[in-house]
Amino acid sequence: MAGITDLIFVTGRPKRAIGDHLDANLELEFQLTQRGKHAERDMVRNIVPPGVNCIFIRQPEPKGLGDAVLCAAPAVGNAPFAVLLADDLMKGDLLPTLELVDAHHANPGTYLCVTEVDDAEVGKYGIVRPGSNGKLSVGGLVEKPALADAPSRLASMGRYVFEPEVFDILRILGPGSGGEIQLADAIDALAKLGRVKALPMSAQRYDCGSKMGYLTAIIDHALDREEFRERMIAMMRNRLQDL
Repeated sequence: MAGITDLIFVTGRPKRAIGDHLDANLELEFQLTQRGKHAERDMVRNIVPPGVNCIFIRQPEPKGLGDAVLCAAPAVGNAPFAVLLADDLMKGDLLPTLELVDAHHANPGTYLCVTEVDDAEVGKYGIVRPGSNGKLSVGGLVEKPALADAPSRLASMGRYVFEPEVFDILRILGPGSGGEIQLADAIDALAKLGRVKALPMSAQRYDCGSKMGYLTAIIDHALDREEFRERMIAMMRNRLQDL
């Protein structure tokens, strides 16, 4: 995935199943082999691609996204890194993480994946304050502003690339919105130093943190799969007739 070989999962106490899911499951592999289900066994065995390392870090308290990113600092070290929010599922021929990594390779810095949102959606996201160094420069980031206070309609989505300098800012940040350490506040500080750029995404985004976004993602991805498409279409047609 975009040349990334080390995946760092920052989780809390209730999220142990994530690590279990990505760990080797020798008992299940054996049972599938015994039943001749070799394709299913290989799918379980290869859930983590060869050459990819999974690192799991516990966030002791739910103190915000900024704190979660800071928890990863010992594993990241002094290297640029990407942040992917699990609630945001992306689909497209060119995915945002690859776009951000390519942009960073061409011109290092902090990059935000952004897209225009409707007025009704402004209060749900970090909203970009345009910078003065070109249309992709970021002058600041306002976390979940009221519509009247929003500096634009350009929202930061759940994909980022950072330089390790963001850790220095997170270490000294106090609590922000909601009493949490907000990653948006660290981005805002970097933007005021002229170190942040916006990159419009070309992929489709599903907000799986919402019920409707989660359902839409399931249906759209099922319709993309040949083994499910016809049955899904038939099910939806039958269901619509019953309404």
